Amino acid sequence: MTSTVDFQALSIAVLTVSDTRNEVTDTSGKALIDGLTTAGHQLAARQILPDDKYRIRAQVATWIADDAIQVILITGGTGLTTRDITPEAVAPLFDKAIDGFGEVFRAVSLQEIGTSTIQSRAIGGISNATLIFCLPGSTGACRTAWDQILRFQLDIRNRPCNFVEIMPRLR
Repeated sequence: MTSTVDFQALSIAVLTVSDTRNEVTDTSGKALIDGLTTAGHQLAARQILPDDKYRIRAQVATWIADDAIQVILITGGTGLTTRDITPEAVAPLFDKAIDGFGEVFRAVSLQEIGTSTIQSRAIGGISNATLIFCLPGSTGACRTAWDQILRFQLDIRNRPCNFVEIMPRLR
């Protein structure tokens, strides 16, 4: 459901965590960028980093400290293998976890990929009034997260509630 409130564009950074992708092969980051720009938001920054806990944490911390960046979308590193360390890198930065994000992501994914969704450690949180969402590295998972969850919650017109309307109260 939508309301008559005017759309409010957000400034969103996208981080791809991958040992193998670059700007040409990063289809997951591109899917998120396409989704957010098509919706009317602005891409504030884009970065591709290897699966290195401290480099990921440092980049996210830099963006959290930048008042111009309101949302951070991270793709990759949320699986179960040894190299998948995005949740461990990012969760310590959270002031508050958004537990419902991972729960809803897995519920929506269940319809698309069945029980394989239990291998996803997608998480969300808030840090210094910045919304942060860690998504799987697959392009399909990024589209699912954007199309079925984030595009609604990052739109002030979505009712009965959304993240945008509470952002001023996060500080």
